[in-house]
Amino acid sequence: MKPAFTLSSRLLLACSVLALLACSPKFNWREVHSKDAPYSVLLPAKPSTFARPIDLDGTPVTMTMTAAKVDDTVFAVGSATVPDAAKAQAALAAMKTALVKNINGTVKSEKAAAAASSTQGLSASIDVEAVGTTPGGKAEILFGHFVSKDKEIYQVIVMGPEKAVSRENAETFISSFKHN
Repeated sequence: MKPAFTLSSRLLLACSVLALLACSPKFNWREVHSKDAPYSVLLPAKPSTFARPIDLDGTPVTMTMTAAKVDDTVFAVGSATVPDAAKAQAALAAMKTALVKNINGTVKSEKAAAAASSTQGLSASIDVEAVGTTPGGKAEILFGHFVSKDKEIYQVIVMGPEKAVSRENAETFISSFKHN
């Protein structure tokens, strides 16, 4: 004769299964150090890296992208070197404009900063939040941090379905970016 499962044993089994699922986080944050540029960042999943030539308002560069995807949300860092530090700020604006355009977006908020230091060289940054739609008509959101240091330029972005992208996860990712 088989033992009968009581209500309490079923609840215990259900709780055990839920506990196991909770131990398998969707976001498995890990520190990644780029082999191509001097930066580190926390990514929520195992990243992929690829490089391709792009044109930033008349400045051709090779951009290396390191990205991870969780569900439909992309976390990515793009890095490139411009031929002249004077072109870096224009390159940041071109990257921001291209990404907002990719989602047929509208900028909701934007903050820019620039600095010159005898030890750090020239640096600039643009932080942006934009909303738009995919070609299929789905609402998208973009959180972007675009930064330059001398001739190095970076785009640190989180992009995905507006209802699915967590501001907390976007902030964790973007604030973890460190130029070494």
